[in-house]
Amino acid sequence: MTTRLWLSLFGCSLLLSGCANRDHGMPVSQAPAKLDEISTTLRQLQQGPKPKFAIPVSVYAFRDQTGQYKQTESSSSFSTAVTQGGTAMLTQTLLQSGWFSPLEREGLQNLLTERKIHSNNKQNKELPSLSEARLLLEGGIVAYDTNLNSGGVGAEYFGIGMSELYREDRLTLYLRAVDVHTGQVLLSVSASKKVFSQQLRTGLFRYVSLNRLAEMEAGYSTNEPVQYCVQQALEVAVQSLVEQGQAKGFWQAERAG
Repeated sequence: MTTRLWLSLFGCSLLLSGCANRDHGMPVSQAPAKLDEISTTLRQLQQGPKPKFAIPVSVYAFRDQTGQYKQTESSSSFSTAVTQGGTAMLTQTLLQSGWFSPLEREGLQNLLTERKIHSNNKQNKELPSLSEARLLLEGGIVAYDTNLNSGGVGAEYFGIGMSELYREDRLTLYLRAVDVHTGQVLLSVSASKKVFSQQLRTGLFRYVSLNRLAEMEAGYSTNEPVQYCVQQALEVAVQSLVEQGQAKGFWQAERAG
């Protein structure tokens, strides 16, 4: 192997090591499952002033209204572009905020069936009536725009090359609070979150001789999970709902002391 080829391989190895040392390098081991950490937005709501009593709210559905599908990389099948668990995510956000007391409505039929089974048992006492909600929260994920910005940069010299690509998508959701007694829409907020994707590749491609080829390639890609982007947008929307409700006098925080 010639000295020039050794230098080329050494330069390529430096590029590969530089890739591995980045913040989002290749994982070295599998990580155990863990609970999701409380975000900064939710922590601000939890540590800030809260109402004397949590506001009872109902969420029947908070679904994907974009109708968008994307093709999976491993096959020709298609899957939804955004999460279908928006109702569960919104319910958890409301509960963790400390401002709202969400009532079970998504699985209402299951709840009613279980209560019926309970009431059919003569040894059990009659169950109390279900709690009523004062607010009904409606809305959904209304848009998922892809390739808002995309591009990259690359260079190649003497068979050694390196390139970096990026793409920016954006999702948008709406959340509104409806007064159950009057049907009036009291508040409506919208929130959006950018979804970033990045791909880095580096490699070596050199003919050592007529019938000998030296080739080396490495890289990685990082895709911001759409699920977490929806979660962040929901938390911002709930925070805005709390602040706007206080500003318009629909609810007030409990005064200290």
